[in-house]
Amino acid sequence: MQNKLVYFFDGKYRFIGLVNSEDKENKDVWCGFNAAGFGIMNSASYNLKMNDTTTISDLEGRIMKLALETCATLEDFEKLLNDLPKPLGVEANFGVIDANGGAAYYETDNFKFIKYDVNDPSVAPNGYLIRTNYSVAGEDNKGYGYIRYATASGLFENQTKNGKLSFEFLINDVPRCLVHSFTKTDLTKSLPANESEANYIFFRDYIPRHSSSAAIVVQGVKENESASLTTMWTILGFPLTSVIIPVWLLEDGTMPKVLQADETGNAPLCNVALQLKDKVFSSQNDASENYLNLSALMNKENSGVRQKLIPIEEQVLARAKNILIDFRKVGVNYSEAKEFYSWIDNDVYSEIKSKFKLN
Repeated sequence: MQNKLVYFFDGKYRFIGLVNSEDKENKDVWCGFNAAGFGIMNSASYNLKMNDTTTISDLEGRIMKLALETCATLEDFEKLLNDLPKPLGVEANFGVIDANGGAAYYETDNFKFIKYDVNDPSVAPNGYLIRTNYSVAGEDNKGYGYIRYATASGLFENQTKNGKLSFEFLINDVPRCLVHSFTKTDLTKSLPANESEANYIFFRDYIPRHSSSAAIVVQGVKENESASLTTMWTILGFPLTSVIIPVWLLEDGTMPKVLQADETGNAPLCNVALQLKDKVFSSQNDASENYLNLSALMNKENSGVRQKLIPIEEQVLARAKNILIDFRKVGVNYSEAKEFYSWIDNDVYSEIKSKFKLN
């Protein structure tokens, strides 16, 4: 649940990655982007290795770190997968973008991968692809996330009817969606009156889950734009109780301190998000992850944890979008980016802590 952002200098390309806080040596990276504008993530698959007896596993984070160190394009990543010794020790859907407009999923097992190219209309007729915790090429009706896939598909379908897929939709509406496609429930449509009385609801198979530890969107660049404009919109910690912070690859490695490990080994913003998460889940130990206190999260008085965070986050997004407008005109302005990071570390972080009376 504890994660941090780490800036890496030691490969062919500089990059920023999401790392588990307990990984002190930063061996595994779970999402990130590099100086070439290459970005990568993965969702674990559970239906690709049905007859595979290989014991080596869980090396997705190592491969993504290697990819960020060495790859600039989708072709580079494909070569990496082909050249690495087998078995790879993975069962995953790797999602990859590059600064040339490339975007694809690679459904990858120990010995091979199948590419699903977002730019191929026969593969992605609507211009996008979605994956949860199963692979399309894998065994039917095995794996996990079918309900979440259906929920996300509905969101994307509605959004593309109404216009383009914005980064705000991807980082805010999707990972925080409180619609359940199987039960046809929308938690936002029946909010409790206030936070004073607990209102527990069964919380399974929504896109945000008790086990959700972060949400990240890597926003790539358009044709003829510098790869330095690549932006990683980052929610550290449980997405419903944290706020979106963007980061850019500044050459000296500067990032907001609240997103990096401090002397405790954890990132301050992730700590805060987890403290707030405790306020919205049941404290009893009988499968407490299944029960969300909706009145603590959101209510008609607007006093829920999520609702108190929204105005703070809106300030962050408004300022960040203005900065990006400037960057697109004149290039990345390091002093402006650092001033923004300093504001995040001091004002924004303090405002969150004071609003919830956290130490």
